[in-house]
This record gives sequence, structure tokens and C-alpha cells, in this order.
Amino acid sequence: MELEIKDNKIVFGKELSNLDKLVIRFVKILNRLDIDYVIISGYIAILFGRSRNTEDVDLFIEEMPLGKFKRFWRELEKQGFECINASNLESAFDDYLKEMLAIRFAVKGTFEPNFEVKFPKTDLNKYSLKNKIFIEIGNEKINTSKMELQIVFKLYLGSDKDIEDAIHLWQMFKGKLNLELFNRFVKKLKVEDRVKELE
Repeated sequence: MELEIKDNKIVFGKELSNLDKLVIRFVKILNRLDIDYVIISGYIAILFGRSRNTEDVDLFIEEMPLGKFKRFWRELEKQGFECINASNLESAFDDYLKEMLAIRFAVKGTFEPNFEVKFPKTDLNKYSLKNKIFIEIGNEKINTSKMELQIVFKLYLGSDKDIEDAIHLWQMFKGKLNLELFNRFVKKLKVEDRVKELE
């Protein structure tokens, strides 16, 4: 897989999977409504060629007032998505997002894959949104967080699946990472003992 990396952009080519197409369909709604977002976690490893299934696609979206969220909710419904863990938009906003819990959207009549949407809660969550990078696949574009943070956070999560995701991304981007930034995240998340798993 040929990758071109410049500044805060990764450009590469691939044949889009059904999951990729669904993700692009979802983020186009965010873009249309001018909602800032980053996709994080397992889907990014899958996007870059890791062969595994996923039940969810994780996103941070910008904190927003209820009015803007209502437009988002209604546009999702219009485009064939539904919330699968909150009964109405007020509950989704007040009982989930404002409480820093995730809401999940899936294509109507299905449960997987679903989009796990939440407001950024921690400093690193906010950093990932503020310092996002862009992945360009042909004419499509997806926002994600810095690879240095993605890899280290996967080490921090520590399950076999997460470690394998981290190894895959490390191998894909080895030699193209900002190691000073990478080591800063390693120290912040206290995963010095797990870095050796990447080699």
C-alpha cells in the first residue's frame, strides 16, 4: 500500500470496502453540517489494511448546543440512520453526550457496524480533535487523530486486538512518525513497558 504523507495529510489509494463506503457516507453528514470530528481506534487500522471485523466505528465530535445536535440527529434519520441506544434526541443529548457517554447510530434495522459518537472528555481526546490529520482516498476524505497518538493509545488499551492494531499501524507508518511526539504520548500514558511489543 503506497502512502504519501505531507504535513497533516495522508494520501493513499485502495478499493473501498463496504465499511469504508458506510464511514464515508456518515462523515459526509458531519461535513455537510459543519461538525468537527475525528475517527479513532480500530477502524483506522482496518482502513490501512488490517484484516479483522469491527462492530463499531469510534468518533469524537465537537461539543455543540442542543439546536445543532437536533439538526445532526434529524439529518441522520433522513439519511437512513437511527440511534440504537437512546430513545429520542433529548435523551441522547442530555443523558448520554452531556454525561460524556457515547451514543450509537446504525443503518435503520441493523445494529452492526455502528458509529459510537461522543464528545471529547480528556485532554488527549480534545488534543486529537484539535490536532487532527486528514486521510485522502481518491476523492474522499476522512478526519482522524495523529498516528503517534493512535498507536500509543492502542498500547494503553492493551487487549490482544488493540496490541495487534498498534503493531499494524506501527509497521505501516514506521519511519514516518514523529518519534519525539510518540515518546511524549508513551510517557503520558505510561506504556513504556509495552512499546517493545511493536517490534
